[in-house]
Amino acid sequence: MIETICQAGYWVFDLDGTLTHPVHDFERIRSELGLPAGCDILATIADRPEPERQALNYQLDQWEYFYADQVQPAIGVNECLEFLGSKGCLLGILTRNKREVALHCLEVIGVSHLFNPAAVLGRDDALAKPDPHGVRLLLERWQARPEQAVMVGDFRYDLEVGRAAGVATVHVDARCDRQWPELTDLRVGTLSELHQLLRA
Repeated sequence: MIETICQAGYWVFDLDGTLTHPVHDFERIRSELGLPAGCDILATIADRPEPERQALNYQLDQWEYFYADQVQPAIGVNECLEFLGSKGCLLGILTRNKREVALHCLEVIGVSHLFNPAAVLGRDDALAKPDPHGVRLLLERWQARPEQAVMVGDFRYDLEVGRAAGVATVHVDARCDRQWPELTDLRVGTLSELHQLLRA
């Protein structure tokens, strides 16, 4: 499987916690929005009636912009993405954030030049993870087959998306208490580690 991953030409990345250091305080966001602790924020908002849903989405947008200005690049992100770009790989983003926020974050961490904006999908462009809709959209736009692609992320939603779409999965996280081996083809602690494996 490592060989398949190293030869992949199409890479889909999660954003928060994968390409950036985690900065979102999700429990604070839930509290400020009056949502239950530990809930899926997007799913919970989607179940609320209008106009409450619209108001909650607006508040969530404001929190996302607030955190977007605080993002910092994850360890090894620039080197890893530059290496993939130098090999001619196409790179995409699948995030539960708004697309405009994602594009801003990519600029802040200095990698926006490696992504075609059309390959950056937010929650308004595709069904939210863990639905595989976004990965399938990107594969269609790239005219790529699932076996040519990889999904990279730090949370089980990212890995579930990859499994459901039939692409290889890379879990990036050094924490021992966050492991989903049944969903993971390759686990690395950092993008620097992934970069080294790809170069080997």
